[in-house]
Amino acid sequence: MAKNKRSINNNRYIITSVNPQSPISEQYRTIRTTIDFKMADQGIKSFLVTSSEAAAGKSTASANIAVAFAQQGKKVLLIDGDLRKPTANITFKVQNRVGLTNILMHQSSIEDAIQGTRLSENLTIITSGPIPPNPSELLASSAMKNLIDSVSDSFDVVLIDTPPLSAVTDAQILSSYVGGVVLVVRAYETKKESLAKTKKILGQVNANILGVVLHGVDSSDSPSYYYYGVE
Repeated sequence: MAKNKRSINNNRYIITSVNPQSPISEQYRTIRTTIDFKMADQGIKSFLVTSSEAAAGKSTASANIAVAFAQQGKKVLLIDGDLRKPTANITFKVQNRVGLTNILMHQSSIEDAIQGTRLSENLTIITSGPIPPNPSELLASSAMKNLIDSVSDSFDVVLIDTPPLSAVTDAQILSSYVGGVVLVVRAYETKKESLAKTKKILGQVNANILGVVLHGVDSSDSPSYYYYGVE
């Protein structure tokens, strides 16, 4: 598998905003439509995005899916739940002095931590805030569950970017607080065994897997991103 390794452009730009007419943006809209249909069918508003391993493109996918929903007219909140290697503040070019950590430690209100974005008036974000010494404990707290319940009353879509499942249990913990889970896998890199293990881990907490985003397919093979269900 290593012989077929392809590089992925990891530049922090959001193609659904920069080039909304591109084929990749169209694929993200397809992903959005599929997720939207499942959320409406199941009566849920929140989901998290995770991956089996690092560098799969989950944060890129999270940002673009959030923008795609906002472009549809949905009121969207993106939460950076990766309290180990946060990226939302870099991607959206906003400050990270106050964020999720501050809310969970009762140092800030939700209202004070929420930030608007220049990309869409429909899209707001909560960055990670300062990196804490105990990320898993904070994410497993009742404060996190209460946060998700609270914002789900105010937004049409609540999307949480979480760490990879191979390294820590954060996504597994949070999956019981949200309506569903979207997995991001990296073409030519993610092994079937790793994906099967991830599915098993999520199954242990009865997580609702909405589907999988395949990230980084070479354009000469097929569209760069596509979405499919998990059996």
